[in-house]
Amino acid sequence: MSAQVEEIRLNLPHIELAAHLFGPEDGKPVLALHGWLDNAMSFARLAPKLQGLRIVALDFAGHGHSAHRAAGADYLLWDYAFDVLAVAEQLGWQRFSLLGHSMGAIVSVLLAGALPERIERLALIDGLVPYTGEADKAPQKLGEALKAQLALPAKRKPVYERIERAVQARMKGVGAVSREAAELLAQRGLMPVPGGFTWRSDARLTLPSPLRLTQAHAASFVRAVQCPLSLVLAQGGMLANQPGIRRLLEGRPFEVHELPGGHHLHLDDEAGATAVAAIFQPFLSA
Repeated sequence: MSAQVEEIRLNLPHIELAAHLFGPEDGKPVLALHGWLDNAMSFARLAPKLQGLRIVALDFAGHGHSAHRAAGADYLLWDYAFDVLAVAEQLGWQRFSLLGHSMGAIVSVLLAGALPERIERLALIDGLVPYTGEADKAPQKLGEALKAQLALPAKRKPVYERIERAVQARMKGVGAVSREAAELLAQRGLMPVPGGFTWRSDARLTLPSPLRLTQAHAASFVRAVQCPLSLVLAQGGMLANQPGIRRLLEGRPFEVHELPGGHHLHLDDEAGATAVAAIFQPFLSA
């Protein structure tokens, strides 16, 4: 990672978040938002390639070095959206751009749709809207979520005797990543415990959603986005074979780019990060 990266802490009224800071003080303001169970190292390759931008790459609440939410609190998408807004307020950024990967891209769209006056541009990597659920399945999904919440105290995080074992596990996890990417994420995501190492992330992050937006909700948020949007789709990623994503974007003046690589193409290798940077550098600098 570049020596120009600075570790910062953001003491919000309701939680303390950690972040990596890149770029000059007078650069265009950008908040970078990582995916589920990742951390700020998600942008370790990409952010240094984006020149002239003031990038704050957050650890979302419950991830990386950020604090976990209080007992009884949730990790819902709109809670993350509020966190992002609170960070912007603390930084004094009235208008800013969002660089989001996966879940971070979803949070970006929700915030841009809800408060279009605050968002300058959206640069999204293999993410757009959350998994949806229709009304007829809502009671069942809520029941499953409540049962999972009751069962959570009896579960234990995996403990890896060596960091290498954790890296191997992350390589095969949801949104499989390269060895180098897994090592970067593990570098920030692991902590020592008796017997070895485990992930810093809050176990509550693995709970199923108690309520999902419907397809109509998701489409409404995309339609509400008023700023320029550039979406990078990974050919081997999670959205490549989802025709619904294309339908959501039909008739909208948004850029869509397809690049070779997996869901973490911006982190897996230098070639992927360079290709994504070539698209986002002129877009975010405009």
